[in-house]
Formats: sequence, C-alpha cells, structure tokens
Amino acid sequence: MILCFDIGGSRIKAASSTGGTLTPLGDTPTPTGDFTAFIAAIARFAQGLHPKAIAISIAGVVDPETQCLRVANIPCADGRQLGPELEAHLNLPVLILNDADCFAMAEATQGAGQGHRTVFGVILGTGVGGGLVIDGKPISGPGGFAGEWGHGPVARTQVEGVTLPEYPCGCGLTGCLDAVCSARGIERLHQTLHQAALSSETILQSWLSGEPQAAQTVDIWRAILAPPLAMILNTVGASIVPVGGGLSNVPALIAHLDQAVRAMILRRADAPIVTPALCRIEPGLIGAAAAAEVAFA
Repeated sequence: MILCFDIGGSRIKAASSTGGTLTPLGDTPTPTGDFTAFIAAIARFAQGLHPKAIAISIAGVVDPETQCLRVANIPCADGRQLGPELEAHLNLPVLILNDADCFAMAEATQGAGQGHRTVFGVILGTGVGGGLVIDGKPISGPGGFAGEWGHGPVARTQVEGVTLPEYPCGCGLTGCLDAVCSARGIERLHQTLHQAALSSETILQSWLSGEPQAAQTVDIWRAILAPPLAMILNTVGASIVPVGGGLSNVPALIAHLDQAVRAMILRRADAPIVTPALCRIEPGLIGAAAAAEVAFA
C-alpha cells in the first residue's frame, strides 16, 4: 500500500492506494508557515497504517540532484530537502513529484495515455505546464524541470497580420506561453486585440457561439500555442497529449488545437493526439501513487 498526498497551498489531501485503487483518507489545512506543523500534518495520516512508501504530488519542483524543493505557496517547505526530512521522521521511503508530472503519470497509467509508450501531459489552466512519461516512468530532468514547456521566450508576436507585445511572465522572462496561452493569457490576449476585459469562460462561450472577436482571439491563441507543441511532439515522440486544467473543460477548444498540431507534426495521424484528460478526479493522488509503485517496486 502507498500512502499518497496531494499538497497545495490551502489543503493537504491524503489517500491510500493499493493496486491503483484509491481510498480517500480525508484532508487537512496546509500549515504553510510552520515546518514542524507541516511535517506533523503529513505524519498524522500515517498513524495506524503500514504503507511501503509515501508519495507526494506538490505544486513545486524537486531538484533530483540536491533533493531541494522549490514551492512558492508553502514558504516553510521552500528550499528544504522535504523528501529526506520526511524519510527520517517516518522511517519510510518518500517520493515527491511536481503536480504536472503526477497528472501526466495518472494519464499514462489510468487515463488517455494508457497503451502509449510516450505521454506528454499538458496543463492549460491558470498556467501552461506539462509532464513527460516514457515507458511508464516520469522524466524529471536536470533541476526537475522536464516538461515545463510553458516557459521560454518562444511565443510569436506576429500572428495573422496582428502585432502582439511580448507579455512578461511570472518566471522573469518575456514571451512565455504561460503568459499568453493560459486562461489568464487568453484574457490578456483578448483585451489586447479588442480592448475588452472578459473572463476566459466568457471568451470561450462567445467563441462557441460564433462571435467574431472571440473567434479571432481563439484562432490567434491556437496559432501561438500549436507550433511549439508540435515541435515538442516531434522531439520527444509522444503519441498522445492528454490536456488538463480549466481550458480542457471546453472539448471543442482542445479539438481545435489538436487539428492544428496534427497538421504541423511530421508523423501523419488520423486519430486525435491532443485530447482532454480522462483522470478528472484526483490526478495528483493517482499519479503520485503510480510513480511510487514504479520507484519502489
């Protein structure tokens, strides 16, 4: 049995996993400013259980070489070697993964990526992120940043006759996909194009209704996002791209993106490649448990 956690800035959710079947164990507030309380909150869920390992999905990045965690919304754990410290406290092996990597692992094992050797899981929501799974194993890479395709100055500024600014990104760079193709990014893009401050939900509903301004926004969003995604597929050889995050709740949008991506990749494919994720409930817990089963087999 794996004891798994999905840790965010507000709540710690816990479950046990046996053979891929989750049993929820409840949740508790995340003690973001007190590391001792943070460790204790995790340890409480282990009382009376006898797991073979602990698996954690967290909105941060673990450096595989130093084991140091970078997590902005849990200051007490930022910069610490959370895995080794938990191992010492609980006397159990601990695996900590970025939440996007856990999402990709969930899709590879129980979602749209089942049966595919290389799965590139994409998050299109508050940010643009992703995770890469090859042969059933999550790939973290140097610094733990593999799959983070949302960052890097690659967003086009000349699109369909329109000149766009290089939007600043929270990572410190300008021109990142995260800044223009996330849910907030599509709002920023629409305001630039049409001087209208609308929510992404409103923009997409208008697009579905055929409204011309929303249609232009979505088409330019796709024209910015599809080429980098196609290049990634050519590079890593992914045969499926499950999409999670808020924008994936509009299947027609994902189908629209898929159409453009399949026209740009070298391999011809008649079936959809970019497709809505299937693990809609607790992908962090599912993916963390699946990764731990591989790591501690």
